[in-house]
Amino acid sequence: MAVTPSTMIPLQTKAPNFELIDVLRGKLVTLEDRKSDKATVIVFMCNHCPFVKHILPGLIEVADKYIRKGISFVAINSNDVETYPDDSPEHMKTVAEGLGFPYLFDETQSVAKAYHAACTPDFFVFDKDLKCVYRGQFDDSRPRSDIPVTGHDLSEALDAVLAGRPVSENQKPSIGCNIKWRT
Repeated sequence: MAVTPSTMIPLQTKAPNFELIDVLRGKLVTLEDRKSDKATVIVFMCNHCPFVKHILPGLIEVADKYIRKGISFVAINSNDVETYPDDSPEHMKTVAEGLGFPYLFDETQSVAKAYHAACTPDFFVFDKDLKCVYRGQFDDSRPRSDIPVTGHDLSEALDAVLAGRPVSENQKPSIGCNIKWRT
């Protein structure tokens, strides 16, 4: 497991479009399908990463809270499943059943590259115009730390968007497993 920070794309970067398969429903999903008139959260994650497993219950809770407020969530797995078969679409279905939002498979890894995603989990928040207002960590908690999982950083950004306030530019990179790129 290579611990990797997120890339931290420039704020105001326009969200790249995508068209990926929702592993649970077997249907193509586009960015336009998931776009919210408030905010859209895109998280790059996978099944096997201990950093994702550590925050997953908290992510589900935070997502449920903000989905009810009109914010859209989507998860994308871009890992190479040849090397990491636990991240295959078949195994993704088990995780997807517990999420309240689509879990998409980026087989070609082109979406992860377009977003400059580097790790799992890697969070991006786009405003109603699909401009990046937040990129970075869920919170300060890490596996084997005594810091509780709260989703504080992501929640603070979403609360600002909902209140019509600018999101603080003081944003910390996410830390997680590197995306497993094809060689």
